[in-house]
Amino acid sequence: MTTEILGVNEESLRKAREYIEAGEVVAFHTETVYGLGANAFSDDAVRKIFALKGRPSDNPLIVHVHTGYDLSRLIDGEPPYAKALRRAFLPGPLTMVYPSAGKVSEYVSCGLRTLAVRVPSSPAAQAFLRETDLPIAAPSANLSKHVSPVTARHVYDDFNGLIPLILDGGDCTGGIESTVLDCTGNVPQILREGLVTREQIAAVAGDCGVYVPQQGERPKSPGMAYKHYSPRCRTAWAKSAEEALLLYQNEDMGCGKPLILCESGVIGELHGANALDLGASGEEMARRLYALLRQGEKTATLLIGIEPRERGGVMAGVMNRMLRAFGGNHET
Repeated sequence: MTTEILGVNEESLRKAREYIEAGEVVAFHTETVYGLGANAFSDDAVRKIFALKGRPSDNPLIVHVHTGYDLSRLIDGEPPYAKALRRAFLPGPLTMVYPSAGKVSEYVSCGLRTLAVRVPSSPAAQAFLRETDLPIAAPSANLSKHVSPVTARHVYDDFNGLIPLILDGGDCTGGIESTVLDCTGNVPQILREGLVTREQIAAVAGDCGVYVPQQGERPKSPGMAYKHYSPRCRTAWAKSAEEALLLYQNEDMGCGKPLILCESGVIGELHGANALDLGASGEEMARRLYALLRQGEKTATLLIGIEPRERGGVMAGVMNRMLRAFGGNHET
């Protein structure tokens, strides 16, 4: 199979719709990361997503719809706070989990009686979703456990020859996946941190919890696997610049090629060690994280992540991704 990368225009959107209607999988841009999309009504198409990614069969998918799509066709009711949250944050990087109406393929939610729905703000995503006028089941467009893609080239690196089309909407500006919010109870609960924060949600809904998964429990949301978003090189997690430098020096003396990933304020403490600059703010770190992980895996024998000092805002989402990428532990 030949994989095309095409800009978003009338011709490429027509091709994308034809592929989707034929049961194929198409990669498309969103404001967070690129998605690997298929018709959510089709069992065969949804199963194809799992097969292409090598994704565990118990890891549910998110359904993407355009701003004009009638949500009542997919969900079985919603609490008043959910309507307020939709008005406040959609379209945007917030996925909301509802009781499912049972209309999409059972493979989307992996047997759960809920459905995760997102309305992306990316103009490229909206154009694609309007063209198909279907709910599009889409995880991130990367091989399972690999770093999520924030450019069309990242998608191509993982799926060249495996999918027919990548709709290139440019670099993703958000950088990490959407916040996933359980809206099936009296109080919303965050299942996965992201660019919409707990504080922002609570300001609209009145309250917001954070779900703590129990050992052995089936995933209720994408991204809850412990080892995730992982670069294709050895990794190590450090609590400080001093700890990172010890790891760096040990690797360097062993004729390896170590590389440190850290926030801007720490680089001066690394005494000239090779480093990738994540940025200073939470938003910068979210935007740069996956691109730098993919950059680092190409040259480093050991990629060392330093726990950021920055806290608050989207840093909960950044920390979530870094800990899973590096296999680190974090005590609060």
